[in-house]
Amino acid sequence: MGKSTISMIVFETAGIIWSKLVQEYMPVPTEEHLQKVISDYYNRWKFPNCFGSIDGKHCQIKCPPNSGSSYFNYLKYFSIVLQGVADADKKFLPIEVGGRGKQSDGGTFIASILFNLLEAKQFCVPPDQELPGSNIKMPNVLIGDEAYPLKKYLMRPYPRRVLTPRKEYFNTRLSTARKCIECAFGILYSKWRFLSKDIEIYPDKACVLIKCACILHNFIII
Repeated sequence: MGKSTISMIVFETAGIIWSKLVQEYMPVPTEEHLQKVISDYYNRWKFPNCFGSIDGKHCQIKCPPNSGSSYFNYLKYFSIVLQGVADADKKFLPIEVGGRGKQSDGGTFIASILFNLLEAKQFCVPPDQELPGSNIKMPNVLIGDEAYPLKKYLMRPYPRRVLTPRKEYFNTRLSTARKCIECAFGILYSKWRFLSKDIEIYPDKACVLIKCACILHNFIII
């Protein structure tokens, strides 16, 4: 077979895998599902009221024609961004692919569908609940690194310039739980080796391959 034929088969197969498996292995989270994620994060990582950890991953691509520097990231290569939220088992919850490499993680998040749903209170986040061992009610949150904005639904570490021993301990607990998304990306890249080098196709097709890899990641873990 010619290269163009094989390329077409791979692209179409990846799209079908995503469309057929997404409802079972990466469905839109329900309130009940997110409540289980909250319990898992506390039981395994001792971080309460957490319904997922969020981060972005730069997926290396060839420079698209006539794109200027919009895909050129701070790591000095061209990329599209995979934004992912992981549960305590390192499975992906919602993902979004296609942000241009020039954007920061925070900028990619603010431009995402997830951000708009959270801002509009249309994402099925469980209502505020008591912290373990107390009667103090607090919101349920995503956890991210310093690149993300502080929101009622998104917790980030304290800035390093204002650290006290208690704040430093909080940062340590948050960092430990947040490693779920970093580990999810690590497993993804280790298993699907095309992500470790230039993806030599147009960004829209690269997005389909990346989404396919993410759904297969969840399939394998489950």
